[in-house]
Amino acid sequence: MKRFIQGQGRNQVTLLPECLDDYISEDNPVRVIDVFVEELNLIELGFTGTSPAATGRPGYHPATLLKIYLYGYLNRIQSSRRLEREAQRNIELMWLTERLSPDFKTIADFRHDNGTGIRNTCRRFVAMCRQFNLFTQAMVAIDGSKFKTVNNRDKNFTQHKLEQRMKQIDESIERYMRALDSADRAQTIETEFTTARLKEKLAKLRKHMQALKAVEQNLQQQPDNQLSLTDPDSRSMATSGRGTGMVGYNVQTAVDTQHHLIVAHEVTNLGHDRTQLANMAFQAREATGADALEVIADRGYYKGPELLACEQAGITAFVPKTMTSNNKTLGLVDKRDFIYIKQDNEYLCPAGERLAQRHSTIEHEMKINVYYTRACHSCALKAQCTTAKERRIRRWEHEDVLDVMQARLDNNPGKMKQRRCTVEHVFGTLKLWMGSAHFLMKTIEHVSTEMSLHVLAYNLRRVMNIMGISEMLTALRLAVA
Repeated sequence: MKRFIQGQGRNQVTLLPECLDDYISEDNPVRVIDVFVEELNLIELGFTGTSPAATGRPGYHPATLLKIYLYGYLNRIQSSRRLEREAQRNIELMWLTERLSPDFKTIADFRHDNGTGIRNTCRRFVAMCRQFNLFTQAMVAIDGSKFKTVNNRDKNFTQHKLEQRMKQIDESIERYMRALDSADRAQTIETEFTTARLKEKLAKLRKHMQALKAVEQNLQQQPDNQLSLTDPDSRSMATSGRGTGMVGYNVQTAVDTQHHLIVAHEVTNLGHDRTQLANMAFQAREATGADALEVIADRGYYKGPELLACEQAGITAFVPKTMTSNNKTLGLVDKRDFIYIKQDNEYLCPAGERLAQRHSTIEHEMKINVYYTRACHSCALKAQCTTAKERRIRRWEHEDVLDVMQARLDNNPGKMKQRRCTVEHVFGTLKLWMGSAHFLMKTIEHVSTEMSLHVLAYNLRRVMNIMGISEMLTALRLAVA
């Protein structure tokens, strides 16, 4: 083994043992975790167990367990059992916990029982980032993504899925009954074994059918006609793949466009984003402290009342309009070919006719004005315009807000590319860190806690890369001082 770097003997005894701190460099991320947690007021943040009991066996301080979880989520170790092993063999974690090694049950109970404190800690770090002047652009990108939960698809039921399974079982029972009748008519020695096996399968199928009938009763009591047995709050959601879906949660995030920091997030079990724009925009404005905030979202967030709420709150939104009409593909005139004349409250059609407002209606708590003209009957372009008796244009009473936003988006065509480069990278990073099984906990409350740990770890890593370890340590101490 000559001409290679030689190691020390495993039985070598040193006169002066090395200090554990000597193994941790000054720019090690664990020093950031240590300073950040030590500067927190855990009582104000809502952590339990901050005051020790007068009697009984002493417990671990919440700060120690919070450091373990922050280290774990920074290094893609979310399991409490794996964290227990790391605390016993990992030098960085030994330094961070001062050689304490809690068992996995203690570690898991801390995450389970301190959801409020963990979520408040995540918000506290975002507030620190605001103190570091990291949100100077006052612009965020909003998006949602589906995350898997521990609930298997076979343990999730909808009315259609339940009917299909019961139909399959009925067909299997009928098939086995015919096979059983054939075996009884044969009356041979070989068929005795076949008969016994068929009867066993029939008993299992009937037992499964009884279980599905019990599920059907519970399903009828669910407000959204969907039932998940393992995680009751998780829901089946469609994904971007054609004909595919998953059982999980829809995680909403608002990401700063300058440094790609997650300023706000929320875990929902809705399979769409249509009602989340104003909610996430308000949370982002509160987190960044910006008076004039710009938000960018994809067309899945396009909904009139949501955009109106943002406009009334002084938030500038950039959301592309959804194309729900199929007229263009059919070769018919589209609504965009009609010009609205605001001063006359009329539409000008491609044939040059004026469509006046005739009446109004209420749809989904929205006032819709309806415009049409009697000239359609004799119009030469009618066949290219509509197959109905006359072409009717529907306009929401606050559609001026949508027109202004569309003009603003037309003048800034790079906004959608900026959104993709901002928020979709964040989701890709988070899912890579989580692994194939995204969430380990159950129910929306505990999943929200777990998501806050992921977001906090992500933001910590981003700020370390932006500011550097030494500058961040100084800023953390000054932020609380």
